[in-house]
Formats: sequence, C-alpha cells, structure tokens
Amino acid sequence: MSKFDECMDTYKAEMDKLGISYDLDLLTKVAKGCGPSIYNADSSKVSSADKEELARVKNNFLIKKLGMKDSPALDDAISAVVDQLGSSNRNKYRAIFYYLLTKKLGKESIYA
Repeated sequence: MSKFDECMDTYKAEMDKLGISYDLDLLTKVAKGCGPSIYNADSSKVSSADKEELARVKNNFLIKKLGMKDSPALDDAISAVVDQLGSSNRNKYRAIFYYLLTKKLGKESIYA
C-alpha cells in the first residue's frame, strides 16, 4: 500500500468516526492537491488554536486555490469547519479540513 493510500485510509476512518459523510472522489482530489504536506506529521494537520495557521488556510487555500474573495464569510466557514471537527480534536487533518471547506463553500467544481 502506498503512503497516499495509507493517508486516505486515515482520512476515511477519521470521517467515519466523526459521522461525516463524504465523496471519496472529491476527498482524494483534495488530498492530492495538498501535495507533500499530508506526509509530514506537523503540516498534515491544521492547528485551529494558531491564528497564523488559520490565516494561511484562508489566504493560501480559500483565496489562492479556490479563488474566493476575502470576506467575513471565509472566516465563518473556517469556524464552522473547526466546530464540525471539534475544537478539541487534535486530528484536524489538512485534507479533511480543506475538503469540508470546499463542500461548505460550494467549490467542488475546482476539482472537476
């Protein structure tokens, strides 16, 4: 099994544990879009307690990757995803976080 497949198994198990239904094809595309960051223990997760980390998610993913305009709606979407994953959950995997943001903002077409 490849490292990517191992990561995908981890993401599927985490989403199942949290009771989040998912589109496996979209989740796979989002994970691939994260690049090598998913293989590093630190960069594979989003720290919701770190304001700079959340600003990077907003700027690098939502604005640059998804082509969104900076607005309070982006902060609201990030907060909603943090709540959905659980603020005390230490396993906020970047691929899952980005997947949920993509779904919440209706930007699935970026990965078509």
